[in-house]
Amino acid sequence: MSILLLKATGLWLVIVIAAILNGIFHESVLVPTIGANFALPLSGILLSILVFIITFAFISFFDSTEPKVYIWIGLFWVLLTLSFEFLFGHYVIGNTWLEILQVFNIMKGDLFLLVLFVSAVSPWLAAKVRGMI
Repeated sequence: MSILLLKATGLWLVIVIAAILNGIFHESVLVPTIGANFALPLSGILLSILVFIITFAFISFFDSTEPKVYIWIGLFWVLLTLSFEFLFGHYVIGNTWLEILQVFNIMKGDLFLLVLFVSAVSPWLAAKVRGMI
C-alpha cells in the first residue's frame, strides 16, 4: 500500500504544478484579457480539465483493476488538496481562515468545488474510460 501512496502523491504533485501554472496563466493572461469576473470561473474550468487530462494520461501508472483503488486515490487527492489549500494558504502565504474559505464561494465565481469534485472522480473515471476497471 505504501507504493500506491507514493504514486498517488507523486501524481498529485504533478497536478499541483499544473495548478500553479494555471494560476500564473490566470493572473498574467486571463485577468488582463477578460477581466477578473470571467477569469476566475474560466480558470477553475481550465484547472478541472487539466486535472482530468493529467489523470487520464498517467492512470495506467497505478496498474490496478480494483475500482476501490481509484476511488481511494481520488479521495486522497481531495484530502491533500484541502490540506495544502488551508495549511499553505494560512501558514505560508499568511491568509486568514476567512480568506481561505472564499475558495468555496461559488457566488463570486470561484469553482474550487468543481476542481475538488473532478479530483475525486478523475482516477476512477479515467480508469473506467481506459478499460482498466
